[in-house]
Amino acid sequence: MSREVAIEVRAAKRKSADRPGFGLLLGLVAIAWVVELLDRLTALNLDRYGIVPREVSGLPGILFSPWLHASWGHLIANTLTFFGLGFVVLMAEGRRFLSTTLALVVVCGLGTWVIGRNPDGNTVHIGASGLIYGYFGYILGRAIWERRASWIVIGIVVGTIYGGMIWGVLPSTKTFVSWEGHLAGLLAGGWLGRGHAIGRRKG
Repeated sequence: MSREVAIEVRAAKRKSADRPGFGLLLGLVAIAWVVELLDRLTALNLDRYGIVPREVSGLPGILFSPWLHASWGHLIANTLTFFGLGFVVLMAEGRRFLSTTLALVVVCGLGTWVIGRNPDGNTVHIGASGLIYGYFGYILGRAIWERRASWIVIGIVVGTIYGGMIWGVLPSTKTFVSWEGHLAGLLAGGWLGRGHAIGRRKG
């Protein structure tokens, strides 16, 4: 009797360890807030390390751009949406959340580097919105291709709450809005969500 209980306890602990806690999201957001604070308090001008489309020197920005923001307002707006969509992806992916996030950052960043506007050869694309759109696309991708009632419900709820985001992928004349990053993120997320859904069905 006692041996069976011990086995069940160990299994429960192992299952819990497979799913990171909300603290992981807090940690990722904290990085962006610390970077913005450092940028405001110093003369480092960290925003210049974002994505500069079609410039080799702008390639490192693919990894840096999600943590760089133009203002506190920009950062606050992205933080709120990041928590909402990031939490859904965190619950769905468990321990694969970080690798999924990294994949979205890289694919979205590369897409932005390829299609992003750069009229003066020195235009910098920054902000977590590309990654946020990646989360949005990922959830919709899973909802469409997963073929499970739970994911259909999640997709409907997320689409109802965040559906207005879809307008952000349309070409805009506003120079401070990277619709290219939004579009690249949405496509990257949809592609990855579809891949994970099909992989799960085959598995």
